[in-house]
Amino acid sequence: MTNSIALIAHDNKKNDLVSFVQQHRDFFSRYHLIATGTTGERIEQETQLQVEKMASGALGGDVQISAKIVEDDIGAVIFLIDPLYAQPHEPDIKALLRICEVYNVPLATNLATAKAIIQSLNKVRVGHLIFNPVAGQGNSEQELDQIKNLLQSEVHLNITFTKADISVTKQTKEIVKKIKEQIEMDDHFIIASGGDGTVSEVAAAMIDTGIPLGIIPRGTANAFCGALGIPSDIVGACNIICRGVSQVVDTALCNDIPMLLLAGVGFEAETVAKADREMKNRLGVMAYIFAGIQQAKEQKLFEAEIEIDGEVNTIEASAITIANAAPPTSVLAQGAGDVDFSDGLLDITIASNQSALQGIGVITSLFASGLVKNPSNNDNVAHFRAKSIKVKTEPEQRVVVDGEIVGGTPIEIRCVPNSLNLLVPIENP
Repeated sequence: MTNSIALIAHDNKKNDLVSFVQQHRDFFSRYHLIATGTTGERIEQETQLQVEKMASGALGGDVQISAKIVEDDIGAVIFLIDPLYAQPHEPDIKALLRICEVYNVPLATNLATAKAIIQSLNKVRVGHLIFNPVAGQGNSEQELDQIKNLLQSEVHLNITFTKADISVTKQTKEIVKKIKEQIEMDDHFIIASGGDGTVSEVAAAMIDTGIPLGIIPRGTANAFCGALGIPSDIVGACNIICRGVSQVVDTALCNDIPMLLLAGVGFEAETVAKADREMKNRLGVMAYIFAGIQQAKEQKLFEAEIEIDGEVNTIEASAITIANAAPPTSVLAQGAGDVDFSDGLLDITIASNQSALQGIGVITSLFASGLVKNPSNNDNVAHFRAKSIKVKTEPEQRVVVDGEIVGGTPIEIRCVPNSLNLLVPIENP
């Protein structure tokens, strides 16, 4: 269902249409408005709503609107006609009526039917899709068309494209602000479509807002969806958005950077650094495996001072992973065998292997723990749960948060319980 409404009025009905839009301003503010020239100018001046203006009706503005209906760019038309005193230069309803009939687009010709249309549309949820066009390895235009086809029968979509020169979190904050300005905001939600980095940046602006977040994964690893049980394919993810339920989960802050999944110190951070964009474009998720094999040969122990809930210990480690949520494929987070993203605690796994051979044993043990959901019994693996943790290292180590390198140690991470509202599968625990 496209998010555009066309507005047309004969001269004697322009005042009625402007008053109608003003009366239902909150409703019309959700939509992209398109109008013939003079009508659009009047609505824009008197309601302060943005309107895309076509030519005037006398110069074919109604024909331009008809063309947009053919292109599936308009979801409803309000054309207030003057049945008694319409002038010869004013647009004729017949051509537009035919196009609306052919393409099954609702058309209102008086205030009563206009009100019926907005009452019907008011029942439809409004989804604000934040779409990363450079995520993953697929054809982004085809993927966006697929998402539209799957969602638009039940959801009005407002689409925002991420841009290299604008923070995704900033873009999301602007959308959150607009949603909160609505009188009825319960039917609004946000959808993040991209990789884990995009999802994390969107979620960073939604913590403690209560606004539901849906996810359509199109990245390389899509680890967050794996942790939540959200399908990795577009069809399955869109079905969750249409049929799933909302669940409030924990998030975390790493040096005040919002964290959905996990932070890695040492081995994992170096692996992510090695798996650059070129490698991921060529190999997909296998890029992380190859990078991990290479890093296993190079990884050295480092000294770490760890403060967990106020208690300080110094250890030697090759990898420290602090997880809020993690799928089984995030092997280095599986010290306990299962990461709970709604218990108000962080899952901390520390590996201290001194050789590549011991490292293989650690990874094998953690992989098995994730499969059977039991704690690792490997001597080189330690596991803790805590509300907060501080980590200092010597020498300084890189830190990765939700798949992105964010700097180096020291770090301080704390859990933020019950802070993010997500759309998840109905069977999700």
